[in-house]
Amino acid sequence: MAYKFEQLDVWKLSLEYIDSIYVLAAQSPKTEEHNLKSQIVRAATSISLNIAEDSTGQSDAEQARFLGFAIRSLIETVACQHIIQRRGYIRDESLLKKVYEDSQVLAKKLQAFRKTVRQYQVRENTPTYGDEDLI
Repeated sequence: MAYKFEQLDVWKLSLEYIDSIYVLAAQSPKTEEHNLKSQIVRAATSISLNIAEDSTGQSDAEQARFLGFAIRSLIETVACQHIIQRRGYIRDESLLKKVYEDSQVLAKKLQAFRKTVRQYQVRENTPTYGDEDLI
């Protein structure tokens, strides 16, 4: 028996994104081991964990809330990428570009999934948290 989240394409995509973040983090300097490296990996991991937690059969409002947490964690990884690039920690521009593009793909999928949950939520007359976009 598979868990519901294991069937979600957005969750599978988040795992691929974590892989990219680990590659990026591995190339960051040792001096950032307990700072930026740790932060970006924890934020990337939080994306998939929140997607999984969102799938536990809760209300639509609660699902949208956890997807919002996942989006916020994704944004955090993007901010870390900017710091990594600004500090010159990684010289491989193609790697930086790939990870950034991966973040954009994942952001679109997360936003679309959250929008779907919210639309279902509105049909069920459940209060929403608002329609603001975080990206």
